[in-house]
Amino acid sequence: MPQTSEINRQIVLNERPKGEPDANTLRIATTEVPVPGANEMLVRTVYLSLDPYMRGRMNDAKSYAEPVSIGGVMTAQVVAQVVSSNLDGFEAGDYILSGSGWQDYAISDGTEVMNLGKSPENPSWALGILGMPGYTAYAGLLKIGEPKPGETVVVAAAAGPVGATVGQIAKLKGCRVVGIAGGAEKCAHVVENLGFDACIDHTAVDFADQLKAACPDGIDVYFENVGGKVLYAVLPLLNPFARMPVCGIVAWYNLPGLPDGPDMGPAIMGTLLRMKVKMQGFIIFDNFTREVYEEFRRNMMGWLQDGSIKYKEHMVDGLENAPEAFNQLLGGGNFGKMVVNVGV
Repeated sequence: MPQTSEINRQIVLNERPKGEPDANTLRIATTEVPVPGANEMLVRTVYLSLDPYMRGRMNDAKSYAEPVSIGGVMTAQVVAQVVSSNLDGFEAGDYILSGSGWQDYAISDGTEVMNLGKSPENPSWALGILGMPGYTAYAGLLKIGEPKPGETVVVAAAAGPVGATVGQIAKLKGCRVVGIAGGAEKCAHVVENLGFDACIDHTAVDFADQLKAACPDGIDVYFENVGGKVLYAVLPLLNPFARMPVCGIVAWYNLPGLPDGPDMGPAIMGTLLRMKVKMQGFIIFDNFTREVYEEFRRNMMGWLQDGSIKYKEHMVDGLENAPEAFNQLLGGGNFGKMVVNVGV
């Protein structure tokens, strides 16, 4: 059923998943379109962002943010359009960046909302290259990874919105950049279109050997967003005083317990100690100042305008297809930033 002006479709958490989300994890609910009160506005979702962190919000576990409650609307950033407004600074027709989640309509009092104006160019980019994923790549690489000209930077999920941006910024900073991605098509895109020096297919039987050959001088910066076997292949290649920004471990998000196989804890901790590695996890809007965000926006817009940075979206049509697309994302099936077209 497409978006209408009569009902509000919502995708809510039906039950907490054990492992990969299944058909019972999420369900579609319908409610009346809400009415804004004083100092409120009604907004209509146009684009919905799908991001790996959402899997953690399905769990009832201690984390940096509260979990989604059973029956609660799944959390997400969206680009929405103001339908009606009783709020200063927002008018009907304005596009906004908001956190109103997996639904057609929401009421907002303007808290943590960015007004994008009446006719923004590429409005969905506010969910990707000019939003949280782009900012994650920029701040994580430059403020934690601190790449220097001539160093080797390795990034996993290199065809995704964060990894692709990390690699391109590292090239702008004069580094040798090696990407890791799943499949020949993604690896070709990373090298031929994004300008990486090499890209290794993590599905290859000899993946670890190929990665070693692509990094003859070792690895100085590893931007971690995957975990799993990719991390294990990187560990022996880390140089003394290597830096490892950690923004995600998507390979482990669906695990109901500890991963199968040997305990890699001693290998990880031993490498950090012997190689004097700086490993820092970060949550993008918790770790950096407003000044860093403004620096990111200024530099990224310049790079996009002059063609130094290229960006790819994976667009899915229909709010009802968001759950399936989300599982595809967790399995690495996206090719670029995954966005759901809810109401264009």
